[in-house]
Amino acid sequence: MIMSRYKGYVMVVVAASLWGISGTAAQHLFQHFNVEMGWLVTIRLLASGMLFLLLGMIGGKRQAVWDIWKSKYTIFHFVLFGLFGMLGVQFTYFAAIEAGNAAVATLLQYAAPVIIMGYYLLKLRKFPNRFEITAVFLTLMGTFLLLTDGAPQTLAVSKEGFLWGILSALALAFYTLYSDKLVREFDSIIVVGWGMMIGGLALCPVYPPGLQTLASLDFTAVLMILFVIIFGTLIPFYLFIDSMRYITPKESSLLSCTEPLSSVISSVFWLGVSFGMYQGIGAIGIISMVIILTISPKQVESGTVTMDEMDTRFS
Repeated sequence: MIMSRYKGYVMVVVAASLWGISGTAAQHLFQHFNVEMGWLVTIRLLASGMLFLLLGMIGGKRQAVWDIWKSKYTIFHFVLFGLFGMLGVQFTYFAAIEAGNAAVATLLQYAAPVIIMGYYLLKLRKFPNRFEITAVFLTLMGTFLLLTDGAPQTLAVSKEGFLWGILSALALAFYTLYSDKLVREFDSIIVVGWGMMIGGLALCPVYPPGLQTLASLDFTAVLMILFVIIFGTLIPFYLFIDSMRYITPKESSLLSCTEPLSSVISSVFWLGVSFGMYQGIGAIGIISMVIILTISPKQVESGTVTMDEMDTRFS
């Protein structure tokens, strides 16, 4: 039993670390190989979506994979989720990386739990408790320090990078809230698979996934693109989902803080991204916010909204 729990811990840490490193790999592709951001998002969504749906069919869910197209109601919700949830998260996150850097983009995206918390507080007409007030303070403080590195008169991150990062957090909040009703009815792999396929197909007219673009890149760039698709999407998602057999969603949420840490570390040591002392403090503040929301006994009284329901993965 204990070994199984440790296995679950390792699976989540590896998954979150791969997510963080894949963001840094995407930044490297944008900066050193001139890979178009929209094209990479299209390729990632289509390739990963097909792989997830294939996994669903191999796993004995062949009929379930196609069940979403039997009802206009279900089709509507999947299209909405694919466009504004999955595509929204992926596009804004990669745009934040392109305009800024992977470390800051990942950290800004981690404001999503506070946005979700605020949504539930408004919905249930509740006042925030001390945990929630602390979480909001840490988020605001962390974001301020990330943007200014302790010097309010200057910006350590571009305005475009900040804007896309905040939009990424909003998209992730919508993604998390909206996917809840879908994963209650369909398998998680099917939900994410179709979400990615719908989002990728929607981008095709704007960013055609032509193979000629791939052929024009050198071998190193192609390997990095495959890393973003396989090791940055397919494998970590599978590990994260499978870890639920061994540990609780609350534990997985806490351990997923490895993602911004791996993003910061890989950005600094791989890409040589400058990360000031106050930005480091800001990063600690945002990560602490996630930990506080995870360990708090109850996020919204009577609504029983916990980090189990505010889990921001599946992206």
